[in-house]
Amino acid sequence: MNGRRKIYILLFAAMLVGGCRKERQGQPAAAQPAPAELRLAYFANVTHAQAVLGVASGEFQAALGPVKLKTRVFNAGPELIQSLNAGEVDIGYIGPGPVLMAHANSGGQAVRVISGAAANGVVIVARKDAGIATLADLRGKRIATPQLGNTQDVSARHYLVAVLGQANADNVLPVPNSQQSGLMARGKIDAAWVPEPWGARLMADTGAILVGEEKDLWPRHQFAMTVIITTPQFLANHPDLVEKILTVHHHWTQRLRSSPGQCESPLGTALAALTGKQLPADVLHASVQRTQFTDDPLPDTFAAMGKWSADLGFIKIAPDLTGLFEMGMIERLGGATATTMP
Repeated sequence: MNGRRKIYILLFAAMLVGGCRKERQGQPAAAQPAPAELRLAYFANVTHAQAVLGVASGEFQAALGPVKLKTRVFNAGPELIQSLNAGEVDIGYIGPGPVLMAHANSGGQAVRVISGAAANGVVIVARKDAGIATLADLRGKRIATPQLGNTQDVSARHYLVAVLGQANADNVLPVPNSQQSGLMARGKIDAAWVPEPWGARLMADTGAILVGEEKDLWPRHQFAMTVIITTPQFLANHPDLVEKILTVHHHWTQRLRSSPGQCESPLGTALAALTGKQLPADVLHASVQRTQFTDDPLPDTFAAMGKWSADLGFIKIAPDLTGLFEMGMIERLGGATATTMP
């Protein structure tokens, strides 16, 4: 095992300390009284639009009644998983990469996927003077991703090593989304592999050029970008609260699919409240158009990314996905049935 592989494994194993609690074999969790608050985590991204809009509109809180909604906004998935396993988050919107690592390193005990949220919505943009016109030109260039081990980070590293044939992916630089514009403007990074609206913001703020969309690297031009997760314990102890969150989520998914244009203004306002910066209407529109909103978690994405994560040394072996998906509740609410679910 090389040094980098050891670092990856130790990093994500440490994230899971305390995250592997499980009920005694054969004994279901006892009924629990409603908690005083429900802790919901998400990102200030277009690809988390249902969460952004559900919080900003007050619909999540209205559905929860006397249970107080407490929200946390993260930059990327690994830090959200760390908080979930520390008991600081109950339900979260997140990408497949960190979910797979949590599932693998906990022996399937840490997390459950209870719905999809978004597919696609990831772009690769390049500094206008970086000499990058195609994805093949990324070889050896300094590429920013939101965080080590997040979904875009795994995808970028896989592409560089498995497709472009680099010996390693040391030119991938984890940089928080909010810091990428400044670094690109100063010539410190050459490209960024990022979720929307951060890619569109880089184009608007720095003149970066669109090199490609990650969806075009996937079969059927579709991959899971955002899913909803919780712990097995919270799902067993508080199914009523989970259902209330999923009901609001599903309603926003329907609105975003049927009338995306009507959702753009409130989404832009809500994102500005979270980030401190209002997106130009055309930038927000482009971001929404690149994102597909769906309750389907697209399990095939997890199967592919599980293999990539193992190849890159983030986990020891590609995980068995059995038990990861708990889709019954969202399906009863009228959400999409998961395709090719294990």
